Amino acid sequence: MSVELKSAAELEGMRQSGRINARVRRLLWDAIRPGVTGLELDQLAKKAIKEHGAECTFVGYAPMGKPPYPGAICYSVNEELVHGIPAPGRRCRPGTAGPDRALLEGDIVKIDLGVTYKGWVSDAAFTATVGEASDEARALVETTRRALWAGIDQMKAGNRLGDVSHAIGEVAGGKYGIVTGYGGHGVGRKMHMEPHVPNYGRAGTGLRLQPGLVLALEPMFSMGAAATEELDDEWTVVMADGSLSAHWEETVAITEDGPEVLTRLD
Repeated sequence: MSVELKSAAELEGMRQSGRINARVRRLLWDAIRPGVTGLELDQLAKKAIKEHGAECTFVGYAPMGKPPYPGAICYSVNEELVHGIPAPGRRCRPGTAGPDRALLEGDIVKIDLGVTYKGWVSDAAFTATVGEASDEARALVETTRRALWAGIDQMKAGNRLGDVSHAIGEVAGGKYGIVTGYGGHGVGRKMHMEPHVPNYGRAGTGLRLQPGLVLALEPMFSMGAAATEELDDEWTVVMADGSLSAHWEETVAITEDGPEVLTRLD
């Protein structure tokens, strides 16, 4: 496996991208409320990214023969896990949140955002509850967020990649499904780079972590089984059993002084 280590100058470029990502995510977080639609959130993100002189990483992304992704954000609601499309023509399960279905009280919504600034990509996501959500939904969201930070705490030079994955998976505690088909990844001038970072693993195994390595960690938990399905829009991923899901992500650099979260919301 070949991984890329960033120089000090390259890390500064990624910091700049990460700061823009955080500012745009703050706008999106503050805009989430009952009645708002995915299209409105996507338009907000596109406008803000342009105002910062940056580019929408996700727009036009087309890996492995998929149709080009149309949105600046991924917008996934309730049992939708990742890659939900906030655009006209999106195909959804009956009753799920299509792009023109306004968010409802009690929904949980996952927003994933990619920003490219001067060639450097930052990738981050959050899950928000809409209005008053159930105790169970709020616990799922908070547990997934804690798993992210448990993984970040293990991103220290000399540790192994398995330490990061193990820390993330341990937080689920057998109570939540750990999605196995998706995970974190390296990031830099490309959105997806080596290494892949599973959300479960064995401590003390895998790649030894070094300063300059930048990873996007992204735990994904569900209230049911871990199995997922991709809808026929070729993007939207849903939990196969229809259970609620949560997803958090940050872009994190390993430095001599420990982990630095490049996309952190202040």
